[in-house]
Amino acid sequence: MNEDFHRIRRLPPYVFAHIDPIKAKLRANGVDIIDLGMGNPDMPTPQHIVDKLKETVKDPRTHRYSSSKGIPGLRKAQASYYGRRFGVKVNPDTQVVATLGSKEGFANMAAAITAPGDVVLVPNPTYPIHAFGFIMSGGVVRSMPAEPDENFMRALDRAVRHSIPKPIALILNYPANPTAYTASLDFYKEVVKYCREHSIFILSDLAYSEIYFDDEVPPSVLQVEGSMDITVEFTSMSKTYSMPGWRVGFAVGNERLIAALTRVKSYLDYGAFTPIQVAAASALNGPDSVIEDVRTVYRDRRDVMVESFGRAGWTIPSPKATMFAWAPIPDQFAHLGSLEFAKLLIQETGVAVAPGVGFGEYGDQYIRLALVENEQRIRQAARNIKKFLQSQPSHGNVVPITAAK
Repeated sequence: MNEDFHRIRRLPPYVFAHIDPIKAKLRANGVDIIDLGMGNPDMPTPQHIVDKLKETVKDPRTHRYSSSKGIPGLRKAQASYYGRRFGVKVNPDTQVVATLGSKEGFANMAAAITAPGDVVLVPNPTYPIHAFGFIMSGGVVRSMPAEPDENFMRALDRAVRHSIPKPIALILNYPANPTAYTASLDFYKEVVKYCREHSIFILSDLAYSEIYFDDEVPPSVLQVEGSMDITVEFTSMSKTYSMPGWRVGFAVGNERLIAALTRVKSYLDYGAFTPIQVAAASALNGPDSVIEDVRTVYRDRRDVMVESFGRAGWTIPSPKATMFAWAPIPDQFAHLGSLEFAKLLIQETGVAVAPGVGFGEYGDQYIRLALVENEQRIRQAARNIKKFLQSQPSHGNVVPITAAK
């Protein structure tokens, strides 16, 4: 009776469960923690969106049950966004579902389409729900390279030829969390062609479509001709509009997959609070300048992090997109792995980061840094890290602080 339940046994401890107690203890002791760990946007939601929420919530009719599929105005606003941004025409009644964030959408889609033992191809490292949504639904995950290069297509073909049973779905995530990799439309064309030939669904996570910093604007896989036959794409308002706690996202694409997701959701929830949905529609129909403002803040923070951490002695590859940097562990700490290095870093510098192993075993030599502190705090983090790095021996292995005590 004391054993873990079957599905719980299949889930490893959430990686932040190892870092959070250390963070809480240090804060209780008065340590100023600079938290670059969780990707939790710190900027306020634009005022016109908040105002629409306040206006709508005054109407008592909006306090009743809402629609798990999303109110018509919100689905129409998302369809309009896809038309403006990607040139993709979608039917808001049959090809759009509002979700409680992209995370819930992925988990419920997995529940909708997965039979026990079904194989799903998932990038490694990647955002945890991409794999564990299917694991919790009884599926089997086969790892794919995270980078969208020539090795990806070779690995895809190898996985399809050697997986028994044949994979039912491929997960894509570009711009990628945690790696910040970006994909081109030509890459999507290759993937769509292959997956159509082999009758494999594509589930694309496009949550960071608007957080990009260079001239290359992230495309949607739904821009590819024929992709609608096999693809559903998930987006979120959390980062684009600084609305993480509002929990509004979308699934857009193939009617059969959307219908399956809609049916599962109809048993599980009544959708987000109606005033939240109305305000979200207002955001999508509103000025793009608010998106540009958010993008500019993250770009400036990226530049400060890359420059200041580099001067501190830790080279941070400059991400082209997302609100994250994906950084190799400094050489002298590589033997520790990402979890022990993250523990050491927060205890010695007060800087919290996300261990790469939390996103898959192939991320264990990396750290994810979230751009969720202002520029002054990022520079302070760099100063703390510089002092720590300069205190370390120039040769030999560093002993993890947890083992040293």
